[in-house]
Amino acid sequence: MAPSKTDISQLDGWIESLTNCTPLSEPTVKLICDKAKELLVTAGNLVEVSSPVTVCGDTHGQFYDLVELFRVGGWVPNTNYIFLGDYVDRGFYGVETVTLLICLKLRYRDRITLLRGNHESRMTTQVYGFYDECLQKYGHPRVWQHLTDLFDYLPVTALVDNHILCMHGGLSPSINHLDQLRTFDRQQETPVEGPHCDLLWSDPEEEGDGWRANPRGCGYTFGEDISEMFTYTNKLSLIARAHQMVMEGYSTMHNNKVVTIFSAPNYIYRAGNQAAIMQVSTGIQNTFLTFDPNPVDRRPRLQPFPKQEFFI
Repeated sequence: MAPSKTDISQLDGWIESLTNCTPLSEPTVKLICDKAKELLVTAGNLVEVSSPVTVCGDTHGQFYDLVELFRVGGWVPNTNYIFLGDYVDRGFYGVETVTLLICLKLRYRDRITLLRGNHESRMTTQVYGFYDECLQKYGHPRVWQHLTDLFDYLPVTALVDNHILCMHGGLSPSINHLDQLRTFDRQQETPVEGPHCDLLWSDPEEEGDGWRANPRGCGYTFGEDISEMFTYTNKLSLIARAHQMVMEGYSTMHNNKVVTIFSAPNYIYRAGNQAAIMQVSTGIQNTFLTFDPNPVDRRPRLQPFPKQEFFI
């Protein structure tokens, strides 16, 4: 069901606040999470998307660089997007980043697809910063609870024009055919093994064939032979994924059957990498746009929360 006029007016106001890096109140975060659950509960594990669409990799709480991404690629709804996950952790503005994307999804539900990354989990966010960020900004963990509960509802894969398969991590030895992507229960904390875990954690391997244990401790690494067989079997031209920082913003592997897209420039504010997004158009070769961090003089004015005493 399309949003009502009242919903549209509210969402426009929240989006305007968030684009100025003003966080939403805790009751508002709960409200948008509840509305997003209602929208996503009926979505499948595999979302079918038509081109033209722009595919984006990790953003990791780098809010100002998400604004730069939209400046380069175009704002929703003028541009359709697929985001491949990892909206939180590492960067300073995970709350603002993920809530802006949720509001855009609620406002323009057919224009933006949000997939789950390996960092959209309770366990990972307690280690890599998002839990602490929520405590610092709100003084309690309720916002973290609302958002991590919502993460369980995010789809894990998207299929563009029936020939580009998108996910955060990579392939799984448990998945040989696209139909198998639709069968497992995703509405739970990310498991530590199995196809759900693999799709969020696995990595392509430049050297060597077959499946190997992933040094990350979850998922697998997979060789060119695996990518070739999977794309051939499922009549795919490309596997688009994120999950790994690449200095040029994107990198192709496995005879151009796999592309890694990373959309957080100068990752963790020190890596020095460029970011990239991939534009997919019907009948046209995919186009990559690269960009650098948002210049200081173009950043929205930040209105920070006061620090809580337990962080002193």
